[in-house]
Amino acid sequence: MMAVNKSKLFDSSQKRPAQLMKALAHPARIAILELLAERQSCICGAITDELPLAQSTVSQHLKALKKAGLIKGEIDGVRTCYCLEEEGIKELRDHLLPLIQKLKPETEENCC
Repeated sequence: MMAVNKSKLFDSSQKRPAQLMKALAHPARIAILELLAERQSCICGAITDELPLAQSTVSQHLKALKKAGLIKGEIDGVRTCYCLEEEGIKELRDHLLPLIQKLKPETEENCC
């Protein structure tokens, strides 16, 4: 029996929010986004100084956030300066806020 690619069963309105939430699914990544939002931009070494993680681990988290389109990085000599990717953050809000509204119970009564 051949394996079925189950991702084809879902459309982009479900896949993209899942991809964004997967990128957020680690406390270090949330901390990085908070740091970048607070400072407007940050050098990788400064991010490492703020987190209780090794530089290589921070780099892996930055890579995941960048791949998801939530941050961008510009190389400045031997350093990389990171900042929030405005379009990615807007997309995150555009996907998550409607989902949160859908999950809001209409009434206090619940079937469970």
